Amino acid sequence: MVKTTKLKNNLRVVTKLLPNTNSITVLILVRAGSRYEKLELNGISHFLEHMFFKGAEKYKNTKEVSEAIDSVGGDFNAFTGKEYAGYFVKVSADKYDVAINVLADMLIDARLDVQEIEKERGVILEEYNMYQDTPMYQIGWDFERLIYGDQPMGRDQIGTKELIKSVSQQDFLNYLNDLYTPDNTVIAIAGNFEEEKIIKDIENLFVFPNSRENKKLSFDPIQNLLSEKKVWLRNKKTEQAHIVIGFPGFAAKDERLYASKLLAVIMGGNMSSRLFLAVREAQGLAYYINANTDDYTDTGIWSVSAGVTVEKIDQAIKSTINEFKKVVKEGILADELEKAKSFLKGKMVLRLEDSEEYAHLIGKYALLQNQEIGVEDIIKKIDEVTLNDINQVAQELFKEDLMRMAVIGPYDDQEHFENLLKFD
Repeated sequence: MVKTTKLKNNLRVVTKLLPNTNSITVLILVRAGSRYEKLELNGISHFLEHMFFKGAEKYKNTKEVSEAIDSVGGDFNAFTGKEYAGYFVKVSADKYDVAINVLADMLIDARLDVQEIEKERGVILEEYNMYQDTPMYQIGWDFERLIYGDQPMGRDQIGTKELIKSVSQQDFLNYLNDLYTPDNTVIAIAGNFEEEKIIKDIENLFVFPNSRENKKLSFDPIQNLLSEKKVWLRNKKTEQAHIVIGFPGFAAKDERLYASKLLAVIMGGNMSSRLFLAVREAQGLAYYINANTDDYTDTGIWSVSAGVTVEKIDQAIKSTINEFKKVVKEGILADELEKAKSFLKGKMVLRLEDSEEYAHLIGKYALLQNQEIGVEDIIKKIDEVTLNDINQVAQELFKEDLMRMAVIGPYDDQEHFENLLKFD
């Protein structure tokens, strides 16, 4: 059973007891992802994520933060997405106090030292360069830019070099006070713990400064989805070409979401999927090929990603599109749907044996949808998808006029790729 406790300051704590594990994960999620950034501050969410590990009141620098967690054999990390940022510590159940003390110190009392900001600029610039030099990362961002255009959802979380070089301490403080507020934050806990005690400890530790008053926050809704531009081409000398072909998908609360997820499994979710067998195994055109869904609060993407032979990219694109056409014309088979259901449920159950994964699941739903949700609820949603549902979703998704493609490789003829992006 998933349980939500709302503290006096409006901070929510969502918990899931996993009595058969000896670990505990404490995860803090804040609605402070890149879609909340103004253009001139694109990248501040990610930069701030780095700064939280640079020291606060109790743990005064990165060394002290790391040593506190390393000394008990724990794991810790952070991430920045489109809609939220996350910070977690995973430790043995008897050391939970280390997790909540470290996280409370960094989130509540971060010093954001000017000298540390200056040093971290170089680190993040190198991270920026790494992503630029890694087509498997960059291709996904290029595709999002193609779908969403010049609005927050279409911009990279890493931000711009200009922001990385110029963001100031005051910028961080303003952003912190606006977004890192109690009602904009969820603490998710999964593992083996004594609930009453841990809630009391959190209430005592997570006392937000007065400058972080609760505010009613919102983001700009998606505007002008899908421009006339059909292909985003990045000319780069590579040994392997990378493509993403996809369509606008469904938002997180859309009743068609799980049908689209099952469709992704059937098309490219595993080694027995249609695209893996048709494009990789039968023709040897791709090293990797997979289908995915990205579902956000008010929008989504359904896409296929592949790393393909440079000389045979045309054939790989045509073969991929041909699989879309087959589904539209012939539909999904009943046994394919049942296998996809078993696969999706099995993968989820295995993944959620990890307290970190479970904390992320319950925290995300609490933060973005204000819902308590467990494994049983998701399994029910998967089981409810009918053959008619998934075939209807395929008809709605796989439309030529909605299809878009991003390409990275040693090519410069965009019109050539636009001509390939057709169902005929």
